[in-house]
Amino acid sequence: MKYFIGVDLGTSAVKLLLVNENGNVVHEVSKSYPLIQEKTGFSEQNPQDWVDQTIEGLSEMMKTFKGNPEDIEGMSFSGQMHGLVLLDEDNEVLRHAILWNDTRTTAQCEKIYETIGEDRLLKITKNPALEGFTLPKLMWVKENEPDLFEKAKTFVLPKDYLRYKLTGNVHMEYSDAAGTLLLDVMNREWSEQMCDTFGIHSSLCPPLIESTTDVGSVTSEITEETGISKETSVIAGGADNACGAVGSGILSEGKTFCSIGTSGVVLSYEKDGDKNFDGKVHYFNHGAPGAYYTMGVTLSAGNSLRWFKDVFAENEDFDTMLQEVDTVPAGSNGLLFTPYLDGERTPHADAAVRASFIGMDSSHQRKDFVRAVLEGITFSLHESIEIFRESGKTIDTIISIGGGAKNEVWLQMQADIFNANIVKLKSEQGPGMGAAMLAAYGSGAFTSLQECADIFIREEKVFKPDAERVEKYKELFRIYQDVYLNTNKINQKLMRFRS
Repeated sequence: MKYFIGVDLGTSAVKLLLVNENGNVVHEVSKSYPLIQEKTGFSEQNPQDWVDQTIEGLSEMMKTFKGNPEDIEGMSFSGQMHGLVLLDEDNEVLRHAILWNDTRTTAQCEKIYETIGEDRLLKITKNPALEGFTLPKLMWVKENEPDLFEKAKTFVLPKDYLRYKLTGNVHMEYSDAAGTLLLDVMNREWSEQMCDTFGIHSSLCPPLIESTTDVGSVTSEITEETGISKETSVIAGGADNACGAVGSGILSEGKTFCSIGTSGVVLSYEKDGDKNFDGKVHYFNHGAPGAYYTMGVTLSAGNSLRWFKDVFAENEDFDTMLQEVDTVPAGSNGLLFTPYLDGERTPHADAAVRASFIGMDSSHQRKDFVRAVLEGITFSLHESIEIFRESGKTIDTIISIGGGAKNEVWLQMQADIFNANIVKLKSEQGPGMGAAMLAAYGSGAFTSLQECADIFIREEKVFKPDAERVEKYKELFRIYQDVYLNTNKINQKLMRFRS
């Protein structure tokens, strides 16, 4: 029996999956690490925490593995996107990583538009300038920590740093590089114009490789620490959303998924990069060779639900908190929630806007608020689906993964709000499964990712939209969209009162 390891380096934890050649998860390990948030809008992590927890997780996994280490033929990686890891000439970390959900770089984003112009930026990078992307973070460090920036010899993204520490080889693959604002996405090369325009020496950009590239094996030290064999091929891997697409079978035209984790994503396959969405959604290189995907993002999706639990149901688990949601009618008895706890990305790209409950009165109970949070998250994701549909894409079936796939009431809610069939998978492992599939294909166990997907991915249940609730949610969605238009300026005024 052949085995493969998928390492998913998330925002709150690293999750490791051991998967056999039939696509069955044999073992999984999760190891958490902290966020560092010194100021409002700042979000950082210590890259050494990623390495330590991954090594600990691999060691724990190998101790329980019953086969020979050589039976594990491949290992690959999925990782949180955009995070800036700066390395010196010895490849030592210069500062904490600045993460995807850090919003300190509004001024740098404005400077990007002023300097190169929106049209040229979209032509090269296919994406708008947003606080989460990597180039604005590089500019912030250059402006605010110039002595440190002078010591930087290269930059990498989170999972690429982790892979370097396990193998000793520095690379970046296309699906993650597409989220830096330094990649010419169509030509699949670092953009000299972007680098020159913003004073980023091209030598800072690491060598580019495919997600499916075999980069070698782990070092002798890692073998000794974890028990991973030197015979195990290490495959480059991909951005978490690209791996989520692979792990959900989004490998051909017309395939779409909705992933609800800390953030929320609606992602659709594109066979080429020639469509024009005017920067309304992201346009990235896929983990599948030569392909692309478009993507809309809700910054605080599952995080909105976690925030509500932490503040109002601290001593309950999620299942207990959600158990009465199905007794609340669609529309939460006139209560609306906008999930802008950390600003918003699609379609507003607004770092200053903040969340709202609208329509509260004395009759509302906690269960109404819980359902309103679920509906608000789903409405936000629906904005991306509407952008895709307006471009001419047909979206009638959506694979749901992440936290939003763990609750059947929420799955039905997605079907009703999206007005599409929602597919729940038998083994929903998202980006971790995608990383394992890249490991399987990259190490030669399958002739294509699609062949691997045909074996690894199985449907469990389909949720169909209810016509009556669809119409009700269409009306509520229009009201939901009005909330942003009527609160964004208020939130800007409130900014100076935040500590």
